[in-house]
Formats: sequence, C-alpha cells, structure tokens
Amino acid sequence: MEYQKLITIEPGKRGGKPCIRGLRITVYDVLEYLASGMKEEEILEDFPDLTVEDIRACLTFAADRERHSIMIQHETAV
Repeated sequence: MEYQKLITIEPGKRGGKPCIRGLRITVYDVLEYLASGMKEEEILEDFPDLTVEDIRACLTFAADRERHSIMIQHETAV
C-alpha cells in the first residue's frame, strides 16, 4: 500500500506528528486504538472521517518505520 498519499506531516499540526490526510487524527492515535482492542468498525464509527484505507495506511506506515529502525540498528551494530 502506498501510504505516502494518506499520511501527512505538517510542522504546525499535532506537533508535527504523522496525521491522516491532513486531519488532526495521528497515526499513533489509530495504532493506540487498535492496540487497546478496538475493532476497525468501532474506530470508523467513532471517527466518520476515516476510512478502512486510512487504518491500513497507519499500519503500513508503522511497519515501514519499524523496518527502517531495525535496519539502522543492524547497521550501527556491525
């Protein structure tokens, strides 16, 4: 999934944290809801501006950051 079109970072919005489509909902917010056990349907019900694609973009974004973090750690350890 190409999350780059859905995840935006604006210095003046939410402290420059990655947000969804310029909204004030951060990637972290969505990940925290999922981690707490909320189902996608519940998140979409609570935040009608979000789509299933937005939630998937958050997961892909997080996976990419983790992959990048592991690569950097591996390179520094070598």
